[in-house]
Amino acid sequence: MYLTMNRFKVKLGQEAAFEEVWTARDSHLRSVPGFKAFHLLKGEEQDGYRLYASHTMWETEAHFHAWTRSEAFREAHKDAGSNKDLYLGPPDLEVFETVQELS
Repeated sequence: MYLTMNRFKVKLGQEAAFEEVWTARDSHLRSVPGFKAFHLLKGEEQDGYRLYASHTMWETEAHFHAWTRSEAFREAHKDAGSNKDLYLGPPDLEVFETVQELS
């Protein structure tokens, strides 16, 4: 399992707009080979922002990288720059490879 995580610092008062952008868009993920799951998580309010994280789970690292080069990726991110006013900066990307899994 391969997990990618983006952390977003969303300006206070912009939480509803941020959530609408994410829940209304077509991510195209369900049609991508190797895609396992997606979660958008809402964190605590911090110093002038609310923390959100998106987690995307993939079968392998190769599946994730193939997605980042795909037409589905370009379609899902085509309007990303139009919502910069919701954030305190760009998202922080982190990636993880499974060491142990319990189900």
